[in-house]
Amino acid sequence: MANSAVPTTNAPALTPISLSVLAPWAVFAGVLMLVLLYFVGAEQGATALFEGETIHEWVHDGRHLLGFPCH
Repeated sequence: MANSAVPTTNAPALTPISLSVLAPWAVFAGVLMLVLLYFVGAEQGATALFEGETIHEWVHDGRHLLGFPCH
């Protein structure tokens, strides 16, 4: 009964990711999140970058889900 149902293997150790490699991706993700937050939270009325209600209608349900007032 020494046999196991799961074979044991020598898995390679995980190497840590250096900060210099991770930093550009973290900055990119942060900027992307800020842009998305702007479009969901503030793209209407006086602060609108684009004319019309197109972007507002695309993110309308997300506005309500996140608690932003829009009407």
